[in-house]
Amino acid sequence: MQTFIRIVDAGSLSSAAAQLGTTQPTVSRRLQALERSLGLRLLQRSTHAMKLTEDGARCYERAKELLASWELLEADLRGASNEPEGTLRVVVPHAFGQQLLVEPLTEYLNRHARVSVEWLLHDRAVDFITDGIDCAIHVGEVHDPSVVAIRVAEVPRIVVAAPSVLGGSSPPIHPDALARLPWLSLRTFYRNELSLTHVDTCEVQPITFQPRLSTDSLYAIRSAALKGLGVCVASAWLLQEDLAQGRLVHLVPQWRAASLPMYLLYPHARFHPARLRKFVELMRATIPAALAVATRAR
Repeated sequence: MQTFIRIVDAGSLSSAAAQLGTTQPTVSRRLQALERSLGLRLLQRSTHAMKLTEDGARCYERAKELLASWELLEADLRGASNEPEGTLRVVVPHAFGQQLLVEPLTEYLNRHARVSVEWLLHDRAVDFITDGIDCAIHVGEVHDPSVVAIRVAEVPRIVVAAPSVLGGSSPPIHPDALARLPWLSLRTFYRNELSLTHVDTCEVQPITFQPRLSTDSLYAIRSAALKGLGVCVASAWLLQEDLAQGRLVHLVPQWRAASLPMYLLYPHARFHPARLRKFVELMRATIPAALAVATRAR
């Protein structure tokens, strides 16, 4: 039944095999064994397509309920509610997953010796079912009603540039001067315009520009800024060492771009395994502190 559900969710036997860490023939044999035991055809397959039969659709819904009940029983009998085990698959944005969140991840693994983690780094939207993902750490607003979204932190952003961009001039203190400089854009969050807010007066100042370089990578925009290609707005925690060493200059320091919300995301379900519950619990406690320390590092 577990394999059958994974086949349906993944959309093909080969995808299900990849997610289960086995081979396509093995997945096919499991499906055939289930069909023989039920005396029913569950899937109609051709060279290019696969779809559920009417019996298969009924079986799929009931199988999900049965397996959820079984997992609850198994967790209760084995005491797994207090002792997480198994593999947790987590999707994390590149920069955060390579740097800021490695310490909270280490603490989680040190606490739970029977859990292993697949720490998958990418910034695109997550398909929890198709990709077999348990949890995602997401920066930016969430618009998907099918997931649980727990807001855990705010990511401050500041305006920076290499000293060479200023050409020997003093760093600007008002946003009006920024539009005349070359710009870089982090297209995930801004492209050719953004607004800055004064930290004391809350005055809002819009800026428009044509970027010399657009990227969807926080690390790439930082590297481009260090090369003197232009001004950028990026997460303050990532830039602190560069600012302290003078490789970057904080521009218009009394003005800020809006902070970005950070969420823990996971699918709605009647049952969540202990490894996921403990991960969410620990990340809620440790991410704000890790972000605050990194942002204050200067």
